[in-house]
Amino acid sequence: MKLGARILKTGIAITLALFLAGILQLPSAAFAGISAIFAIQPTIYRSYLSIIEQVQANVIGAALAIGFGLIFGSHPFVIGLTAIIVIAINIKLKAESTIPVALVTVIAILESPGDNFIEIALIRFFTVLLGVLAAFIVNMVFLPPKYETKLYNRVSVNTEEIIKWIRVNLRQASEHNVLKEDIEKLKEQMIKLDQLYLNYKEERNYFKRESYAKSRKLVLFRQMIVTSNRSLDTLKKLHRLENDLHHMPEEFQKVLKDELDYLLYFHEESLLRFIGKTKIQPSQELTEEGRFNKKQLTKVFMEFHQNHDPTDFYHLLPLVATIIDYSEQLEHLDTLICSFQNYHKEDNEIKLSTE
Repeated sequence: MKLGARILKTGIAITLALFLAGILQLPSAAFAGISAIFAIQPTIYRSYLSIIEQVQANVIGAALAIGFGLIFGSHPFVIGLTAIIVIAINIKLKAESTIPVALVTVIAILESPGDNFIEIALIRFFTVLLGVLAAFIVNMVFLPPKYETKLYNRVSVNTEEIIKWIRVNLRQASEHNVLKEDIEKLKEQMIKLDQLYLNYKEERNYFKRESYAKSRKLVLFRQMIVTSNRSLDTLKKLHRLENDLHHMPEEFQKVLKDELDYLLYFHEESLLRFIGKTKIQPSQELTEEGRFNKKQLTKVFMEFHQNHDPTDFYHLLPLVATIIDYSEQLEHLDTLICSFQNYHKEDNEIKLSTE
């Protein structure tokens, strides 16, 4: 089992929170450790936003808990009622993510009745805040997320899997049910990839020069994901129409296979060129002579339409349209990569590292 960065950061945050509570000799240090668990975030920028929201939620929770505790005491019914009100206020403020920490504060305060209720309540309030602060420090310092590396590697892995299946399917060697299951898995992986992209997008740069480079990379990564999605759309249609394709004229099958094979090669080569593993060449049109031949594919398909049942034509039309769309997205990706590699080379350096 591989331990992710967030798991390790959670453990470090708990340790730091308990350590700081021990140094400050705060009673009920466990509340600091509990609040640290809820304050861990996947990105530094989200951590910055989170600490502001967590402090706000804790102030609301503490104020209501102290008020209800002074008026009604610390009966379990009072704790439950206070929790309901705190949840409602946080939902109204659209701060649902801070509800767990706010409830920890409520329970920590109302669970401590006695003559020194206000003093103990304030100490526990600051104990909870200490855990939030410890989590923020860990988010900032320990194991900062390498989203650039993760994003490229995930795009590369997903694309390789899709391309592998397209090649197998074109040669009529795929097992229908197995491919169907893998397509569903690939859909889920692409959804996760979108979330990873959003995490990368959230990360802030502190220098204008880095911000410009980040903006260019965001455009590139977005286009990589779009292109991978188009390749997945092509695979889905090939899978759904595989029986229809097997009954197509051999000439059309050969042209389709040759044109798609070139697109797949070009897609692989583009991803390698992005990280400098292939030679940087001047941008060339993907559809120029000797490369992907959109006209040839369309011509053969139209000839098939003239000599066969129109129903078959309409079934296969979405596939041809998807392949052409895939080629256009690849061409756009190629243009972006060439521009990225040829201008502002130092600013555009890709920060890939071993995970």
